Amino acid sequence: MTQLRPTDPEVLATAVVDSVVVASDPDARRSGLFYWEMARPWTEAVVAAVRKAEDPKIRALGEALAEEPGVPGHYHRLRAVLLDRAALPSTAPLFDAAWEAECNSRIGFHLGARHTRDAEPVTVEELRALPPGPALPPGADPEVLIVVPFRDRDTGGARLRNLLACLLALRDQSYPRERYQVTVVESDDSPRWREAITPFADHYLFAPKGGMFNKSWAVNAGVVNTPGRNEVLCILDADVLADRDFVARNAERFRSPGVGGHLTYRKMSCMDGPTTAWAVRERVRRRAAEAGPEHLRVFQLRRPPGCCLWVRTGIFHRVGGMDERYEGWGGEDNDFAYRFDIAAPFFHHDDWMLHMQHPPASLLREDGELVNAHIPALSWRPEEPIGRLDRFTAEPAGS
Repeated sequence: MTQLRPTDPEVLATAVVDSVVVASDPDARRSGLFYWEMARPWTEAVVAAVRKAEDPKIRALGEALAEEPGVPGHYHRLRAVLLDRAALPSTAPLFDAAWEAECNSRIGFHLGARHTRDAEPVTVEELRALPPGPALPPGADPEVLIVVPFRDRDTGGARLRNLLACLLALRDQSYPRERYQVTVVESDDSPRWREAITPFADHYLFAPKGGMFNKSWAVNAGVVNTPGRNEVLCILDADVLADRDFVARNAERFRSPGVGGHLTYRKMSCMDGPTTAWAVRERVRRRAAEAGPEHLRVFQLRRPPGCCLWVRTGIFHRVGGMDERYEGWGGEDNDFAYRFDIAAPFFHHDDWMLHMQHPPASLLREDGELVNAHIPALSWRPEEPIGRLDRFTAEPAGS
C-alpha cells in the first residue's frame, strides 16, 4: 500500500468494480481503443486479483461481473461486499491493484443510480419524423459558428442517427437563435445524406473525398465556407448530445479576460447502447433540458483532446486551422489543441459531455500506434489556403 492511496472504502471499492467493468466490457474498448489498450496492464491486474481473492464470495461476484459487465446488479453486489470486507487484510491487495489502475488508466466508469437497460434503440426514421426546430432567422448575423464534420458510409445509419440527434439538440438551445449557426460538412464520395441532413442544419456543405475520412479538412472547409462574422467557433463531433444551455454557457465564457479557447469537459462520457437510446429520447423527444447523470451508464475518457472545442475564429486562422494531412481517426485533435494552446490561453472546464454510441472508428497500426503517428506533432505550416473544397478533386498542376 502506498502512503498516498486513499483510505475511503467507498473510493477503493468503486475503483475495483469500475476497473473490472473497464477491463471486461466491449463498450469500454469501443469508447477509446488507444486509451483502453494503454490501460490493460492495470485493469487486467484488478480482474486477476479479484479472481484469486481469498474470499469466495468476492471471487464469485467478481467472476459474474467480468462475465456480464453490463448487468447493474452484478456491479452493485460486488461493490457492497467489498465495502463490507474493506477492513480485512485480505481485501488490501484488491484495493492496491484498483488504485494502481485508477492512477494509470485514462478510462473511468460511471453508473447512475437510476440507470435501466430497457430502452428501445432509436432509429433514423424516428428522428427524421420530429419537427426540425427553429431555423436561423433571415438577416441574422450570428457570432457563434458550430461546425460538425460528418461521414456515414457503412454503419447502417448509426452515425446519421447520432448526427440528427445532435442537430435536434442544437436547435433546442437557450441561446438566442439568431446568434448562432450550425454547418454540417459531409465529406464522402457522394452527398449521400444531404436530403436527411438539410432540414436540421443551417448550412449543408458537401466536401468531396473518397478513401479515408479527413476530419481536419472537413472542419477547415466548414469554417472558411460558412458566411457571417463568426467571432467564435465550436468544432463539434456529430456524436455529441448537447444540453439546452450548451451554447449559452460556452459562448459566455469568451467574455472572461484572457480566454482564447477552451475544452468544455475533463471527462468525455461515452454512453453504451441502451443509455444512448434513453438519452436521445429524453433530450430530443421529451425535450428535457439535459439527460441527467443519475440515469447514465458511461465510460469516461479522461482528458481527451477533442470532440468539442471552442475557440476564437481569428486564432483558429492564425494557427492554420486543423492539420489537413491527418487521414482516418486519431491524433488530429491532439495536434490542434497543442498548437492552439501554444498560441493562446486554452482552458479546460468540467461540464458533462455526452457521446452517443456508434460503431468503432479508431484504428491502430500493427505496432499499436494510431494511424497518423507518422505525422510530426506541431509541424502544420499550410502553404496554400485551408479548407479548399477542391483539395482532393482538383487536377495536379501541369496535368
